[in-house]
Amino acid sequence: MQTRTKITLGLIAAIVVLSIGISAGWRVHGTTAKSRADAEYLKLFSDVLRHVETSYVDKVERKKLLEGAVNGMLSSLDPHSAYLPPEPFTEMKVEMSGSFGGLGIEISIKDGKLTVVSPIEDTPAWRAGVKSGDYIWKIDDTPSRGMTISQAVKKMRGEKGTKVTLSILRNGEAKPLIFALVRDIIKTRSLRAKTLEPGFGYVRISHFQERTGDDFATALLSLRAENGGTLKGLVLDLRNNPGGLLDAAVSVAGRFVGEKLDNGLIVYTEGREHYAKRSFNASIGEKEPRYPLVILINSGSASASEIVAGALQDHGRAVIMGTPSFGKGSVQTVLPMKDGAGLKLTTARYFTPKGRSIQAKGIIPDIVVQNAELKAAPEDKREDFHEKDLENHLGNGKDKPALEKGDEKKGKKGEKEARPAPAVVPGANDDIKKDFQLVRALDLLKSWEVLHRVGGGT
Repeated sequence: MQTRTKITLGLIAAIVVLSIGISAGWRVHGTTAKSRADAEYLKLFSDVLRHVETSYVDKVERKKLLEGAVNGMLSSLDPHSAYLPPEPFTEMKVEMSGSFGGLGIEISIKDGKLTVVSPIEDTPAWRAGVKSGDYIWKIDDTPSRGMTISQAVKKMRGEKGTKVTLSILRNGEAKPLIFALVRDIIKTRSLRAKTLEPGFGYVRISHFQERTGDDFATALLSLRAENGGTLKGLVLDLRNNPGGLLDAAVSVAGRFVGEKLDNGLIVYTEGREHYAKRSFNASIGEKEPRYPLVILINSGSASASEIVAGALQDHGRAVIMGTPSFGKGSVQTVLPMKDGAGLKLTTARYFTPKGRSIQAKGIIPDIVVQNAELKAAPEDKREDFHEKDLENHLGNGKDKPALEKGDEKKGKKGEKEARPAPAVVPGANDDIKKDFQLVRALDLLKSWEVLHRVGGGT
């Protein structure tokens, strides 16, 4: 309680200092229209605070009011900027570590409702059948209406073995669906790989974690070994991949581009501050042979997965198949605050090597293939959930010219992207015939081989 008091006092002090500073500015530099407007808004804030404290039906703690004001200010910017008090900030760092007690659900706010963006594979929520686009109506007996994401996460997280009940409203269902779930340790498995048919490999990356780049290289080595030392083609499945570590995404994309020193640009960012203008390039090292590559995406593919798909599309190294991606092309910088709190602030936009902005637009597949299971339910709009549907989403900005040779600046490793945190994964079933998009991808790879042979390729 002592720590939280310091946060409250700090906010009050900041408001008082700002007010004094504006008053001093009037005396020294004279009155300007901007300073008058600033003073009027500060007075408005002070008046509203005073009325609430004296006249509201119940007594309200000033700390709650001030934190609410800060949250309101940030939520008016975009869906990903947020003030994180010490406890939620600690929870976020725990989640980034890849191990925590919970249900395994990526959530966001859509039309004021707590909405499932994606269940994480092989977790209690995923096994129970929670789907992308589901509206979480209640958590246990508490209605979710008006809950912040931090509040919802806090209620769903907990020790392994403890129970939580979700009441869910789903498109096409007349009654709420009740899911009685048991919390488990959520360890997001980075990737898995297998041979689809002799010569044709499959790698699914569910999240970009610290070791994803190394694990990807190992998986490709194993696939080649399983198939006589070479691959005829590869399917890289990024459906429902919500993002993760940026340098891991750069490492994965870098396996396929950057054979020459001047053609390894993966992504670059632009923002108002100089530190937000940076580029990320493939490292020099072992590259994959130029076998055919198909990347599967859908509306749950966000952030880092969009960077990989966009880079390899721009470089002409892969055919992108599926449905348009989520469109989360903004960069969040996490700034530590006093007393263990954090400020997650959008500071830049991502651009593909050819200067395309991902934000609220996403990656458009070269070949659009709907999932057969989703098409069977025309009233189900889960595939329509994108960044552009979120309240106060950041604008697309303008596409930029591709960076010229010599313009790149090497980015720092270890930077993290905020996740929309991301359409239920239909793919990677042991029986691939149940996954229409994956079947189409494999057919394309096999057709590629046939056409190459018929055309006299070597």
